[in-house]
Amino acid sequence: MDDKPNPKTSSESSERLFSFGVIADIQYADLEDGYNFHGNRRRYYRHSLVHLQGAIDDWNTQSSTLSCVLQLGDIIDGYNAQHKASETSLELVMNTFQKLKVPVHHTWGNHEFYNFSRDYLTNSKLNTKFLEDQIAHHPETRPSENYYAYHFVPFPKFRFILLDGYDLSVLGVDQSSPKYQQCMKILKEHNPNMELNSPQGLSEPHYVQFNGGFSQEQLNWLNEVLTFSDTNQEKVVIVSHLPIYPESSDSVCLAWNYRDALAVIWSHECVVCFFAGHTHDGGYSEDPFGVHHVNLEGVIETAPDSQAFGTVHVYPDKMMLEGRGRVPDRIMNYKREKALHF
Repeated sequence: MDDKPNPKTSSESSERLFSFGVIADIQYADLEDGYNFHGNRRRYYRHSLVHLQGAIDDWNTQSSTLSCVLQLGDIIDGYNAQHKASETSLELVMNTFQKLKVPVHHTWGNHEFYNFSRDYLTNSKLNTKFLEDQIAHHPETRPSENYYAYHFVPFPKFRFILLDGYDLSVLGVDQSSPKYQQCMKILKEHNPNMELNSPQGLSEPHYVQFNGGFSQEQLNWLNEVLTFSDTNQEKVVIVSHLPIYPESSDSVCLAWNYRDALAVIWSHECVVCFFAGHTHDGGYSEDPFGVHHVNLEGVIETAPDSQAFGTVHVYPDKMMLEGRGRVPDRIMNYKREKALHF
């Protein structure tokens, strides 16, 4: 008998299963370059559309292995609202996305709510809930209409979950509603500043108006979906505009109740990766439970001669982020017991 190792078994784990694209914080506006709130970071409002087109061209060349693209929120800039250009700018960006050969899943960030009400977004092209997977016989895995979240299966045994980081928020909500009152109360309990977007002097600097949180209802739903995925030995990727792990993010950019979200995720085996935007500088950390937290660099602060997007290649034992421009490459191994056997 031949004792040589079988090449098939040794290369099994390196067989690519599928890929998906990621991009964050495009923040397009038909404006000259400007600066951020603090005046120390350049923003390339018009050029962000050129970057998006470049990313789409790249993804379209890989469309045979690409299953979808995740757009991590802040698709147009808040300045559009002041210039009465919200709908025009959104249409321009969405027309660019139409050139993509695979489905795109849209997450909602703070800039969506600077431009539009929640009702408007629910009835817009930024609502991609129609792409969700509905698990028959498990009604508890169906999200409620009270928040914008859903899950889908891009490849067998892999489930992606989009979360609504502004489910608790004072943005995009009718100021006369009980929800607005409740969220304003939470915010003011943690932030006594006159300017609620300022983290100055706060022991919990993430309690600012441009962030938000996850309602208990949404966290309970997340728990049900993760329970289903544990039982069915699926791998789960979670997507949110807001990051939830302090080691991977600027402390000002975290979701209000990030600890509650982490508690749910850490009580399950199935989660392998958490993708977020919002930080613009990007960030990465693997938490003690083997979940990889990836904050994608923002397109809006990416110079014209660079780029900011990535393609994630998924294998039975790892995910590999192939970054472009400011986005670095990363190898994200699953925890030992999380490796899939096909």
